[in-house]
Amino acid sequence: MYINSFVNITSKAWALPILSSLHVGVAGRQATLLAATGASRTAFAQSMDHLIKNGLLERNPGYGHPLRPEFRLTELGKEAAAIADKVQRVSSEDDQGLLRKSWTLPVLASLQTSSHFNDIKRNLQTITDRALSQSLKSMEIRDWVHRTVDETARPPRSIYSAVNTGEMISKITGSEISFIQQ
Repeated sequence: MYINSFVNITSKAWALPILSSLHVGVAGRQATLLAATGASRTAFAQSMDHLIKNGLLERNPGYGHPLRPEFRLTELGKEAAAIADKVQRVSSEDDQGLLRKSWTLPVLASLQTSSHFNDIKRNLQTITDRALSQSLKSMEIRDWVHRTVDETARPPRSIYSAVNTGEMISKITGSEISFIQQ
């Protein structure tokens, strides 16, 4: 199932902006990527190592004296970077903090159709109840997710739907990340 791999890839806060920046042609050097993403050096280094470990980026030893190493996308990384760029394009600058949270994209990817809390949790096997609840609440505040209560069910159950920007991101992530294999 692709969602577990997607959860892993997006678990580092700066993975999405790094992939998107490389997709649009930002030079693969550390300084240019740091400037383009606005990440701190530590968080940036952790995200880069994570992307390399997952096979989306590779190190190019570089040239010159001293060597100026570069990072470049692998074939799998190019596909992931195209998706990351689409997600970045439909979101605003104010949305970046929410996009950097580890469960935002996986939860939206699982909201292709309106779903109950337990259905979302079943799709994201490693998420805790608390993490899912907090993620849904933060997206509801941002108006990316709409919550309704099914009064006909006993006991009444909440139904979550992706709306507005959340719906656009849900469509992108749900339809295009099937290339990621577990």
